[in-house]
Amino acid sequence: MKSMLELVDVHRTYLIGESTVHALRGVSLTIEQGEFVAIMGASGSGKSSLLQILGLLDNPDKGEYRIFGNNVNTMSEDEQAGVRNNVAGFVFQQFHLLKRMDIVDNVRLPYIYSGLKGNFRKEAIERLKMVGLEQRIDHTPNQLSGGEQQRVAIARALVRDPLIIFADEPTGNLDTKNSGEIMKILQGLHAEGKTIIMVTHETDIAAYARRVITMRDGVILTDERKPGIQHAVRVSGQSGFDIHGSTKGSLWQDGRFIGFIAQAFQAILANKMRSFLSVLGILVGVASVIAMMALGEGAKASMQEQLKSMGSNMLSIRAGSAKIRGASQGAGAVARFTFADVEEIASLHTLVKNASGVVNGAGRIVFGNKNWSTNLTGVGYDYGTMRAALPTVGRWFTREEIQTREKVAIIGVTVVKELFGTTNPLGKTVKINRINFTVIGIAPAKGFSGPQDEDDVVIIPVNTAMYRVLGKTYLSGIFVEVASPSLIEKTKSDISALIRKRHRLKEDDDSFNIRDMTEIQQMLSSTTQTMSLLLGSIAAISLVVGGIGIMNIMLVSVTERTREIGLRKAIGARKNDIMLQFLVESVGMTVSGGFIGIVLGIGISLILSFFAGWTVITSPISVVLATAFSALTGIFFGLWPARKAAELKPVEALRYE
Repeated sequence: MKSMLELVDVHRTYLIGESTVHALRGVSLTIEQGEFVAIMGASGSGKSSLLQILGLLDNPDKGEYRIFGNNVNTMSEDEQAGVRNNVAGFVFQQFHLLKRMDIVDNVRLPYIYSGLKGNFRKEAIERLKMVGLEQRIDHTPNQLSGGEQQRVAIARALVRDPLIIFADEPTGNLDTKNSGEIMKILQGLHAEGKTIIMVTHETDIAAYARRVITMRDGVILTDERKPGIQHAVRVSGQSGFDIHGSTKGSLWQDGRFIGFIAQAFQAILANKMRSFLSVLGILVGVASVIAMMALGEGAKASMQEQLKSMGSNMLSIRAGSAKIRGASQGAGAVARFTFADVEEIASLHTLVKNASGVVNGAGRIVFGNKNWSTNLTGVGYDYGTMRAALPTVGRWFTREEIQTREKVAIIGVTVVKELFGTTNPLGKTVKINRINFTVIGIAPAKGFSGPQDEDDVVIIPVNTAMYRVLGKTYLSGIFVEVASPSLIEKTKSDISALIRKRHRLKEDDDSFNIRDMTEIQQMLSSTTQTMSLLLGSIAAISLVVGGIGIMNIMLVSVTERTREIGLRKAIGARKNDIMLQFLVESVGMTVSGGFIGIVLGIGISLILSFFAGWTVITSPISVVLATAFSALTGIFFGLWPARKAAELKPVEALRYE
């Protein structure tokens, strides 16, 4: 029959400061299944180092250790963790219970790393009943006595039904009565066929064992078995445990990931204030991103509304000489446009969708005892559609009214406010430059374009303006709606050639100019987009600052929870399990902060909209981006602390002070 555990010439050396400590010096030992072994010795004799190597918490520097015939030196870290989870149960002198969990959660902790699905609460309660704690299952470790805490540790060691129980000074922190009760429990487990390996320095405790090994200075002095005691019979099939199969299984298919999420949120909620302060940076960052992007989108929308008032694919042809640094090139350098020019331009059917002449001037409008100086614009029939000027209240001019020079007017909202207040102006008679006009409509509100109030305007038929009001025989300009944005440059070129031909102008004669409205639109759109990106980038900086805060807190958490990490590794956690668990915790904090930040950001946007009157639009993209960025921040800044935690050795972590 193969031995369960076998050590051959095992050495273990520690470097403490500049001193070298030889904990084990060529130890050879064989332990059969079903034995109850006590390892004794004074402090520094090497008994704990021997137990740690037997329990796969540490590896020898030299020599060979076989478990079920498998050489431990050839096993990976994850395979060793799998063996600890499936084969070994640990009972520590310091108990190593997690204070933030109740004792049921403490007992079922090994199942998180087993890869099995389920909550295993029932199994944990059964083990607590075995150690006489069925009445205390809703308590936390702080509510229990030392003896009761040690029983919880034994229940945790038993929950995966291990073949071997490793007990390191299980009665070291207990009084005589509790020590006796704990040893009775271990005796009963041995009677059921469990292999028990116990470290103790007390002779009366070692007396419970069937085999006592005494150590001094890293070597075995004596190895005594009680007379007449035979080894327990090997339980069928148990020694055939698949060492290499213990690491198989997908993280996503088994129950580990769900367990990590639950563990992470327990850790976050255990330190509520610190967790809140940690996520505060992320919260502020996400709220800033949402609010700033909402402001940017609102500004963009407002700008687009203003751009609509310019019309789409528009060209503005203005008579007059070009200006160079504000100075005119010379007197008489003016092209006089007529309706014939409008008709010629409109005849370019493949390029031009609509063309309309306009005439501008100053006007004084009077109603009752109120008067107002305003901008007077004479327009053609198609102007309303081209410039998005069709009245929201009232109607547009008819072709007949334009042709017959009717005295009808459409007034802007600023004029309505100054002359009529809250009175409906439709159908009222007003005087424009001392001529009676009937108000037939109110022009749509357009707001300000730079310093100019686009709503301070009176629109009348172009013929009426030219021949009855302003006394002009030529147009101030022509608006042209191009058939397609792609044709704008060709249209500008063809119109320029047409005007030069009609007015017999030389190529270098710049007595008119053609402005491309889409250039202004592109410039404004680019400006608003740049502003949105700038605002979003500034807000994103606070996310990075928040991420650094998360990393600092996680590094502190790793240091504070070093023993906890050692415990988790002792009960079967692999490197990736520890790493992922801390990553989930980090991402959990950032995403939680992100969600709160989203709500806060939307709230700030609404407050700004309500009190400041700013246009804000919270786009779904900004919410998705903020959430994704907060999760990525958690992963990025949580990676180093998680990796640091995963690299800790079980035995070093458990000894951490």
